[in-house]
Amino acid sequence: MQIRVIEAAMTHSKEDGYRGYVQFHYGEHKQPYELALFSKRGIDWDYSLIFAKESGPEEEILIIEDKLEKDDDFFDELVDAAYEKLEEEPSE
Repeated sequence: MQIRVIEAAMTHSKEDGYRGYVQFHYGEHKQPYELALFSKRGIDWDYSLIFAKESGPEEEILIIEDKLEKDDDFFDELVDAAYEKLEEEPSE
């Protein structure tokens, strides 16, 4: 199935590390998702998955959660979409 990125962004600062998000549609799922991303050094990522707009079927978000855990290519594609929009925050 295909990922269609709707919107993505990422920032980086020495204090906060990398923070970003990706809004995306997956295949024929009814609602878009938003994946919030955080990494101190840009290597190991913490994330949170929610429906981007309104709630959709629980079984569909469970499919995405499972893919995020088991499919490195799927997860990396979403991280890369956010990383492509990287903006460095100015140092003080």
